[in-house]
Amino acid sequence: MDTIIELKNVWKSFDDEPPVLKGVDLKVYDNEFLTLLGPSGCGKTTILRLIGGFETPDEGDLYFLSDRI
Repeated sequence: MDTIIELKNVWKSFDDEPPVLKGVDLKVYDNEFLTLLGPSGCGKTTILRLIGGFETPDEGDLYFLSDRI
């Protein structure tokens, strides 16, 4: 299967608060159904906003179809 989205060692914090995301690694493969599940404040929406391009990571890399963004 081909990787279509990949997050490598992604860190994100807001307003000098502790990081919301700490070294997140994630791969989404072609034709895969993926859900993000977790308690409030665990970073689900932040991950989606990074993938959608509405936020940028403080550290780490995002790849779409193997191209670094």
